[in-house]
Amino acid sequence: MNITKFLSEAACFDLQFRRDVRHKRTGTPIYYCWKAQFVIVGSLDKEDLLRQIQNTLGCGRIHYITGTQLRYSIQDINSLYNVIVPFFRKYQLSGNKKHDFELWTEAIKILFQNKGKSISQWSKEPFQRLIDIQKAMQKYKAKKLPGLKWISIAESIVATLNEA
Repeated sequence: MNITKFLSEAACFDLQFRRDVRHKRTGTPIYYCWKAQFVIVGSLDKEDLLRQIQNTLGCGRIHYITGTQLRYSIQDINSLYNVIVPFFRKYQLSGNKKHDFELWTEAIKILFQNKGKSISQWSKEPFQRLIDIQKAMQKYKAKKLPGLKWISIAESIVATLNEA
């Protein structure tokens, strides 16, 4: 099977505003952050192909998620910015996947430029742009989410940030 064709059909460009609770810390503090990832979920018979993709890209991990499925994902912002974005710039996608990728790429650039910063150190414009991108990406997704989890929290946070 052609790797590029398989990727254009099966790949997912994910952007989330996440809530993480640290249960083992005093007071179980809650943190919010932006997370991006590149994901492919496939049946066990696709394991060799997923390993071939992993070897081609040189990054990411493969996990068994059920007795019948595997998940290949790349979550490291450096790998997303330096490997995945250039790969799909070279091997063009089409249709909804192309539009989804273009928005996701803009989000990756923003996340890369702000890596290592806490949310309170972000300026308002890039944070708001991530909110807008996450909303815009939904129309290109095969599985439409009924609501964007935690996005109302992100919108309240952006109101507290300073202008650039």
